[in-house]
Amino acid sequence: MDIKRYQQKIDSFVKDRNWDKFHSPKNLTMALSGEVGELSDILQWLTEEESKRENLNEKTLCLVKEELADIFIYLIRIADKLDINIEEEVENKIRLNEEKYPIHLSKNNATKYNRR
Repeated sequence: MDIKRYQQKIDSFVKDRNWDKFHSPKNLTMALSGEVGELSDILQWLTEEESKRENLNEKTLCLVKEELADIFIYLIRIADKLDINIEEEVENKIRLNEEKYPIHLSKNNATKYNRR
């Protein structure tokens, strides 16, 4: 995935509408939180089984896709505004999680690493 290409597309979209003045990291984070809330709203009353891909109807799946895209766009925008290489940070976080959650301690165990 070419994050830079998406950053440029989003930046162009925002500039064409003169919205950059509204896109502080704080405001973007608040908007991101709202979008996560919208995704939660779609899935919150489904059972565990109903929330699985194979059990979602097309309308619900379409709504989930739209909210995930909104969330991803805000994440890209926040990273861009803070000059953070999000791809690099995801790689760093995966490595950190591998250290925090070694297989021999974590497999089949949902207890957080600092509560063992």
